[in-house]
Amino acid sequence: MAATGAGRLRRAASVLLLRTPRLPPRELSAPARLYHKKVVDHYENPRNVGSLDKTSKNVGTGLVGAPACGDVMKLQIQVDEKGKIVDARFKTFGCGSAIASSSLATEWVKGKTVEEALTIKNTDIAKELCLPPVKLHCSMLAEDAIKAALADYKLKQEPKKGEAEKK
Repeated sequence: MAATGAGRLRRAASVLLLRTPRLPPRELSAPARLYHKKVVDHYENPRNVGSLDKTSKNVGTGLVGAPACGDVMKLQIQVDEKGKIVDARFKTFGCGSAIASSSLATEWVKGKTVEEALTIKNTDIAKELCLPPVKLHCSMLAEDAIKAALADYKLKQEPKKGEAEKK
């Protein structure tokens, strides 16, 4: 008798499960629900991921982090003889918004002069990616990383004390 009761229970459960409407898997995707499509695009297809030679004189490296959320962002720029940024790379440990902000930042600095790159603001990045207020720190990190990379590049361009005295 117990076996027939268990069988009926299984059949009832399977009928119930079959009648329960299910959402398509796409609608269950957290990034698609929580992030704007531009953020999802940069997260799923990040541009310019990687590293440049940090010992090179024409490469500036910026490494910044946000202790509150644990995001860490490394952004590097490569500058030609004329002062134009010809390449940019990033590596980011963080949420989708942090990765998207890094990716967008590398796209925007390419082709700009060092001075033009300094005009990129976190508000512009946040606006482009449609970041909600709770994710604005990600765009701030990207701006800070750009500034840090540019500062590192400029520091490498200054003659060393020993070289300046020899001339």
